[in-house]
Amino acid sequence: MDSKVQTVLGEIAPDKIGRTLTHEHLFLDFDGFYTPPPPHLGEVIFDGPIHLQNVGFIRQYPYSSKYNLAFYDEDTHKALYRDIDEYLKSGGLTIVENSCHGLGRRADLMKEVSKKTNVNIVAGTGFYVSSVQKEDVLKLSVEQMGNIIRKEMLEGCSEDPSVKCGFIGEVGSSWPIDAFEKNAILATAAVQEELKCPVSFHPGRHSDAPFEIIRIHLEAGGLKHKTVMSHLERTLTTEAILSDFAELGTFCQFDLFGTECSLYQLNMKVDMPSDAQRLRMVNHLAGEGFLDRILLAHDIHTKHRLIEFGGHGYCHINNNVIPKMKMRGMTQEDIDQITIKNPARWLAF
Repeated sequence: MDSKVQTVLGEIAPDKIGRTLTHEHLFLDFDGFYTPPPPHLGEVIFDGPIHLQNVGFIRQYPYSSKYNLAFYDEDTHKALYRDIDEYLKSGGLTIVENSCHGLGRRADLMKEVSKKTNVNIVAGTGFYVSSVQKEDVLKLSVEQMGNIIRKEMLEGCSEDPSVKCGFIGEVGSSWPIDAFEKNAILATAAVQEELKCPVSFHPGRHSDAPFEIIRIHLEAGGLKHKTVMSHLERTLTTEAILSDFAELGTFCQFDLFGTECSLYQLNMKVDMPSDAQRLRMVNHLAGEGFLDRILLAHDIHTKHRLIEFGGHGYCHINNNVIPKMKMRGMTQEDIDQITIKNPARWLAF
C-alpha cells in the first residue's frame, strides 16, 4: 500500500500537503505555565485583554498574562480563522498540530477548522511533560500508554472517534527526564516501530536533553528517519553541537520563528535567538549536508502571536522568513526541500 499522510479529514497523498508548518498549536491549555510578572512591573499591566498599552509587555513576558495563555477560549477560536486565511494566502497548505495528552487537544475543533478553511491539519497523540498530567495518567504503564497511542493512530481520538491522529507528538520531557516521561518515550518507540509512523519530541531545556531522548528512543526500537527533535534553537546553541546532533539522523526542527525576546521566561539562563540567528543555524546545517533533515515552524501557542492580537501569525515564515532565506543564498529548490518535501517525507506512513 502506498504511504499516506493522515489528516483530521482523512488520508491524502504526501505530494498533496504543500508548504507545511510542522510544529504549531490551534487549541492549547498552557495555564500550568503561568509565571508571575517581575515585581517592578506589577500584575495590573498583564490583567485582562491584550491591547496597545500592554502588548509590548506581553510580548516580553507572555506567560505572565492569564488571558494570553488561554489559547482555548472563544476569542482564540474566532481569531484562528483570520490567521489561517492569511496563512493560506501566503502559500501555506498544511499545519501539524502538536497538542497531545496533557495539552488539552481538541481534535473535534481541528476537524471543524479544517472543513471551514480547507487547510490540512494533522493531529498528534502521545503524552506531554509529566507536570501537566492528571494523577491517573501518571500511573499509566508503558503498555497502557502504547495502547492509547496506537488506538488514536488507527481508530480515532478520545474526544472525536472520527478523527485519527497522523503522528505521535509532541512527546514532552523535562530535564532531567523523569520516570513518566521516559515511559512515554518507550511507548512512543514501541508504536513507531510497529506502525512506522512519524514522531516529534519536545526536549527539556538543556543541551543534553535531545541526545538523551534519542538514545532512549532508538534503543527501544524507534526510527530515526521518522523522528523530529523540536526547539533546537533554544536547546543546542552552538554550531558544533548542532552538527553533532544532526549526525544522529533525525529531523532537526527550528520551530520558534517569530519569538524574539531578550528574556526567556521558561528558562532565564537561555538566550532566546532572533530569527536572523535561527537562519544562521539553518544555513549552517544546510552547508554541512543536512538540508533534507531541516524543518521550520513557529510553535504558536499564545494569543499574542496571532494577527488579531498584534502578532505575526502562521504566515510569518512564508511572508518574512522565506524572502530572507533567498537573500542569504538559498534557492527556491532548497526552500521547497525544507518546507514541502521534508515534511511530506516525515509525515507519510
